[in-house]
Amino acid sequence: MPLAAVATPNIPEAEILSGMTIRTREDMESAAKKIAEENSCAVLLKGGHSLSDADDVLYSNGAAKWFKGKRIDNPNTHGTGCTLSSAIAANLAKGFSLEEAVERAKEYISEALAAMLNLGKGSGPMNHAFGLAGKFSEEKN
Repeated sequence: MPLAAVATPNIPEAEILSGMTIRTREDMESAAKKIAEENSCAVLLKGGHSLSDADDVLYSNGAAKWFKGKRIDNPNTHGTGCTLSSAIAANLAKGFSLEEAVERAKEYISEALAAMLNLGKGSGPMNHAFGLAGKFSEEKN
């Protein structure tokens, strides 16, 4: 992780990495800070495993910033974490700041989930192709 610009653990992963139990927003901030400081990288601790919301906290350069997330009732959530980290990386490559990249990636995930793709049975993937020609394909001006 010291080679990473940003790590994106979910709550269970962050509990292992930090050695902490995470139950509250304050716990999330403390764990993100600990992981960031121990690994010399920014940390976006994803709150999707929380029961109350899907808010994430970014700890970077000594400060925490929260990103609101709406919980979308869709059973097809397979790969959301991988998609979020990939979307962040893509937005960084397009020239967006880390905060902008996270904001755009979270918005992309929400819209892909809201597009309600249903393939087969069980927890399938979200609809990654919903906005191929839209705002998510644009580079920073």
